[in-house]
Amino acid sequence: MEPESARDVVSRLAETGYLCDESLATVTFLALRMQRPLLLEGEPGTGKTALAEAIAESLGLPLVRLQCYEGIDATQALYDWDFPRQILHLRALEASGGADAEEAEKSLYDERFLLARPVLAALQLSPAVLLVDEVDRADDEFEAFLLEVLSTYQVTIPELGTIRAATPPIVVLTSNRTRELHDALKRRCLYHWIDHPGLEREVEIVRSRAPEVSAALGRQVVTLVQQLRDRDDLQKPPGVAETLDWARALHHLGTAELDLASASATLGALVKYREDADRVRQALDRMLTA
Repeated sequence: MEPESARDVVSRLAETGYLCDESLATVTFLALRMQRPLLLEGEPGTGKTALAEAIAESLGLPLVRLQCYEGIDATQALYDWDFPRQILHLRALEASGGADAEEAEKSLYDERFLLARPVLAALQLSPAVLLVDEVDRADDEFEAFLLEVLSTYQVTIPELGTIRAATPPIVVLTSNRTRELHDALKRRCLYHWIDHPGLEREVEIVRSRAPEVSAALGRQVVTLVQQLRDRDDLQKPPGVAETLDWARALHHLGTAELDLASASATLGALVKYREDADRVRQALDRMLTA
């Protein structure tokens, strides 16, 4: 059942542990109601992928994820044929002598030998949530392919014909903005920029997603992470996912209050570059005593 309002979106996502503000809830509601793809841009770790997962969970729909990468093409997104099974099938036909060459060739391209990749799987499941993750890592040709699919919600397989979605999937595209996406793709979507949450909202996120962490420790962790994001010398400022990882790591060490020793020992959960770790380690003493 679709949400009735943006406020309904907030409450439903909160039940899954995802906390969003009114503007994000509104664009999510509109994307669902208008059946438009939702394009989310923002820094890594701001909750773009998690939103798609929360939408699927809140609606009780399967989530199909297409992870984009440099060099991905339509084959990886659409379908392939199960070549080993086709060979076994052909040998079985030859052994039985039950089909001529033309019939044997046609039987090789039966739907049972079709390997559905994420886009085709999302069209077949109907309804489903299709997450196209980090679309900015793909190239222009793949963007054009996506635009075509998102315009018609159908694909044509030469050997089988056209496959249409009975119900268009809910599509969420994410981008870390490593490059600009084409205007044509953006026009097809509803757009929202997801920024890092403020202090109080991130504290709420920690309480919701990591309830085992004490309230005092959670606030200390979030406060320090927020200060780190204000620095301009880190290669990759920590996102919300790193905040949660760091809070959980400290909890597993039995840390009741953030101190220099425990913070230094668990930096691997917070920062992912050696240079960042060195800079943060040098600044921890001052930051914890400020």
